[in-house]
Amino acid sequence: QVQLVESGGGLVQAGGSLRLSCAASGRTFSSYAMGWFRQAPGKEREFVAAITWGIGRTYYADSVKGRFTISGDNAKNTVRLQMNSLKPEDTAVYLCAATSRYSTDYSKTWGYPYWGQGTQVTVSS
Repeated sequence: QVQLVESGGGLVQAGGSLRLSCAASGRTFSSYAMGWFRQAPGKEREFVAAITWGIGRTYYADSVKGRFTISGDNAKNTVRLQMNSLKPEDTAVYLCAATSRYSTDYSKTWGYPYWGQGTQVTVSS
């Protein structure tokens, strides 16, 4: 069984920074890609960023480009999300996701079979 555990959420003022971390564990699990999504109350889950280990590519939603940076350690199945210049509209529960398989689109939720419980990020104005 694969488990993903996020940490690092919290309350921050607009313009501030936070760093989220996620660790995936499982006896035989080896991730191919990991990503971050977010979900605000009453809204659908939306893509934030992803990283693929095999080809070393990163992907970002337009709304976070230039402000957020995804990084991680393939060998340790960990991923981080550095969030700078935070805005009130970034307020959401942030969820970590992982897959051990190739996907045609890492910005889609269906590309990830494994999900964490989420960590709350609140940005005050």
